[in-house]
Amino acid sequence: MESNVSIYTTLLTMESLDLLPENILPVFVFVTLTYCAILFFNITLMVSVALNQKLYKPMYILLFNMPIFDIMGASALFPQLMSSILAQNRSITYSACAVQAFMVHTYGTGALLILTAMAYDRYVAICYPLKYHTLMSPNKLLIIIILVWTLACAFVGTLVALNHRTEICSTKIVDTFCNNPSLMKLICGDVRLNNYIGLFLTIVVQGLSLLIVFFTYIQILITCVLKRHSEAKSKALQTCGTHLVVLLFFEFNSVFAITAHRFDSISQHLRKALGVSVMIFPPFLNPLIYGLKTKELRQSIVLILHKKISPK
Repeated sequence: MESNVSIYTTLLTMESLDLLPENILPVFVFVTLTYCAILFFNITLMVSVALNQKLYKPMYILLFNMPIFDIMGASALFPQLMSSILAQNRSITYSACAVQAFMVHTYGTGALLILTAMAYDRYVAICYPLKYHTLMSPNKLLIIIILVWTLACAFVGTLVALNHRTEICSTKIVDTFCNNPSLMKLICGDVRLNNYIGLFLTIVVQGLSLLIVFFTYIQILITCVLKRHSEAKSKALQTCGTHLVVLLFFEFNSVFAITAHRFDSISQHLRKALGVSVMIFPPFLNPLIYGLKTKELRQSIVLILHKKISPK
């Protein structure tokens, strides 16, 4: 361990990818194609919502924010990873590492908060349909979106700022990418305050989000059962099923990746694999899941792609 290393004059080193020379090019091509696919799917989803006035509804406007966060998460990982693979150099400056950590955690926090807001929107639409336009008015929708972005940036900004020191005692990032726990392990001395605040914010965001989501879905199911409308039941099950699959997968991976750094008994390989998967699978699968499962959105995407392929 190196002591008293200035963070302004040193490079940090991330975990080695351990690639054989013959695998460098195939892995680089695969990673590049994956990133391009993520960008294409998410941008297509955003354009489909933006260009179709029939989709100017609270649910789709909230959904419009999801690919923004997904692109942020993927862009925090892939460009730097592609550069590392091609150059076979795992060095990164402290400032770039801090920016990457900020983007990674803002993506995770923002995506979770948007999923929570979408659950609330479905709750109001199914349980209080006559009050929907009042409870989800344009002004209230704007407040929700601003609140999501503000909370995500403020929470993550606080965590990253707490890690800032004039000196650090290590230059090794114990992960395949920069995140808040790995930055915290570079710090000299006592980091209990960082740990306490990090755990507190994690519990607040994750705990409240899960409580809101499960409360709203239970109310949706109760409403559908009491009304005894098969159409309502089908709508609720489709909405809740898709939403819960996305949410639970995201929750499991993100919570495990965050807490695994605090327990030495957990396999480092498992921690790294699940940590990276949070920024690969949700950004890749979310636009496919919502695009294929939502009829209006699916029709809009098909129409836009048809116009692009067959211009008059």
